[in-house]
Amino acid sequence: MVKVMMYGCNGYMGHVICNLIKDMENVTVAAGIDPCPGDQKDFPVFASLDECNVDVDVIIDFSAAVAVDGVLDYAAAKKIPLVECTTDLSEEQLAHLEEASKQTAILRSANMSLGVNTLLEMVKTAAKILGEAGFDIDIVEKHHRRKLDAPSGTALAFADSINEAADGKYNYVFDRSERRMQRPQDEIGISAVRGGTDEVIEFKHTAYSRAVFGKGAVEAAVYLADKPAGLYDMKDVISAK
Repeated sequence: MVKVMMYGCNGYMGHVICNLIKDMENVTVAAGIDPCPGDQKDFPVFASLDECNVDVDVIIDFSAAVAVDGVLDYAAAKKIPLVECTTDLSEEQLAHLEEASKQTAILRSANMSLGVNTLLEMVKTAAKILGEAGFDIDIVEKHHRRKLDAPSGTALAFADSINEAADGKYNYVFDRSERRMQRPQDEIGISAVRGGTDEVIEFKHTAYSRAVFGKGAVEAAVYLADKPAGLYDMKDVISAK
């Protein structure tokens, strides 16, 4: 049985993940951390990491960027594997995450959906073929109004995946409103679309419920619980299936 600490258990995704785990046989929520009050849980909830006295096998963090440094320090000091789901991390926080991964296993992905991470691999193949054939590449993202960062980490992950397959030849353009010129071939437009001619090929992922991201986070937690120190991502989870 994998014992999970849910950091941010009273938030929306915290509720989603805890409800998902209720129906699973091989994993349980042993403790929750959240400074904000919430409804009654069937596991102990602590206002801070320092107050927690429950042994766990892995931490899932679906909170906010402001809390990430503290979670990283705690996971590294206690040698507890961490699934870090929080997006919009600064360069300093990404460096902190990489340093902490020398002490414990840390999995981070721009998107926790198994479907999205499979699609990230698929677009690499498509980019090699279609990019060389002269196709324009634009990425359009749509999120709910509560999404704070823009462009999303997922949109940037798709751009990076395409660019990796193309040996880094593309530049990212986030706004064309001040420009009066034909788009160059070595550009990926993000959010604003002005591309394509006689034929359009679209890769699309639609999430009808945020439970898909919660399911990916739980799958990642089960995978990560017994892994040695190091930096992991959802590709590792998918390849282990």
